[in-house]
Amino acid sequence: MEFKHTYKPFGKQAILIEWSAVINEDILKDILLFKEKLIQTRKDNFTDVIVGYNSLTLLLKKEFVHFYKEVEELKLIYTSKFMNLKQENFVWEIPVCYDQRFGIDLEEISNKSKLTVQEIIQLHSEKTYRVFFIGFLPGFLYLGGLDSKLHFDRKPNPRLKVAKGSVAIGGGQTGVYPLDSPGGWNIIGKTPIHFFDAKSQKPCYVKAGDKIKFTSISFEEFYQLEKEVLKNKFTIFKTLLND
Repeated sequence: MEFKHTYKPFGKQAILIEWSAVINEDILKDILLFKEKLIQTRKDNFTDVIVGYNSLTLLLKKEFVHFYKEVEELKLIYTSKFMNLKQENFVWEIPVCYDQRFGIDLEEISNKSKLTVQEIIQLHSEKTYRVFFIGFLPGFLYLGGLDSKLHFDRKPNPRLKVAKGSVAIGGGQTGVYPLDSPGGWNIIGKTPIHFFDAKSQKPCYVKAGDKIKFTSISFEEFYQLEKEVLKNKFTIFKTLLND
C-alpha cells in the first residue's frame, strides 16, 4: 500500500518527507519501509535518516544542487519493489513500579479521571505500546496505544527535574524519561531499566517499530532489580515481533 506524502527542502542539505499528520501504525510501517529502501540504495549519500510520527528527515552528506531532481529519485525509490525488506522488531518487557512514592501524579489523575489508582495501573500495564520514534531526549521513546481513559493533559508548568526512569503520561502518549531532565508529563511510576547508554556500542537498543510491554513490580522488587541493572546482571526479556 502506498501513501500520499510530500517532499520539502530542509535547508540546503536535508530533505523532509511528510505523511498525513496522524499517529497511525500503517503509516509508521510505510515510513520504516521507505527508510530501509533508502539505506539499501543511497546510504553513501546521507549521514542519517530521522524517523518522526509522520515524517522522515534525510540528512545529506552534500548540499543538493537540484532539489526536484532529488525528489524524483526519492519517488522512484519509494515505489520500487524490494525483496527481504522486513525489519526485525521486538517486544521489550519493561518492569515498572507504580508505587505512589514513584507515581507522584497517580492521585491527581485518579481524582480527575474518576478511576481508582489500581484501575489506572491495570489500564496502563495491560496494553502493548508501539514505538513510533525516539526524540526529545536520547532514548526517549514516543509510544502509541495508550488507552483513551488515560489520556491526560501535560502539566501547565513543567517540573524542573524529572527522575531518570520515570514512567509518565502526556496527552495521548506514554513514555519513560531516559535521563534526569525537565518535563511536563504526569508521572505514574518508575522503571530501573536504562534506555540510553552513551558508552554502549548501541546507545539505545530499542528502535522505531518495536513494542513495549510494561509489567507491574513491587517497591521491593524495584530496588532489587535496580541493583542487578547497576551490576549488569539483568537482561531485559524480549520476544520477536511478528506483525
